Amino acid sequence: MMFSDLAYSVFEESIKKYHEADDVYQAFENPYPKEQIEHLLYRKNWIDTVQWHYEDMIRDPEIDPVDALDLKRKIDASNQDRTDTVEFIDSYFLDKYKDVEPKPEATINSESPAWAIDRLSILALKIYHMEEEAGRKGSTVEHQAKCREKLDILLEQKKDLSIAIDQLLEDIEAGDKYMKVYKQMKMYNDEELNPVLYQNKK
Repeated sequence: MMFSDLAYSVFEESIKKYHEADDVYQAFENPYPKEQIEHLLYRKNWIDTVQWHYEDMIRDPEIDPVDALDLKRKIDASNQDRTDTVEFIDSYFLDKYKDVEPKPEATINSESPAWAIDRLSILALKIYHMEEEAGRKGSTVEHQAKCREKLDILLEQKKDLSIAIDQLLEDIEAGDKYMKVYKQMKMYNDEELNPVLYQNKK
């Protein structure tokens, strides 16, 4: 099985499990052992799925301002969790390919494997929800037709992105490309780097 197929199947499993309760506050249980890459993939998509619904909720025009602020902080925390998990996935690949000697002409990719997989996780969510909209009861024929057109484009994106991910991993394994991971170094969550936070500490 190609890695993109494995990842996408785990993402679909996570999305399906979340929507059994369809509740951002439901308990999270990871069905995979910590030593397996599936554990990180499942966690990654669960974070994305919960955040997807946070983003829906915060756009409610009638939302209470206090609730909106609470949701904004949850989204910020989720973004940090997402970034951390992507970096854990990249650490898995760094370890997997640590003994590969890059060829002298090897090149670096514009994004690491895990950030490409991050996009595949989001794409799985877009496909799931666009499929829902394409068959939503009570919606107009025109709405459903437009959603089916968009779904076709998303499915084509999935195909192209999956090929690109698998090709990147093959190139790294063959020494034609090499990995170089930069930590995100986000500043706004850091009490030592965000001036609003460190000035309030005085």
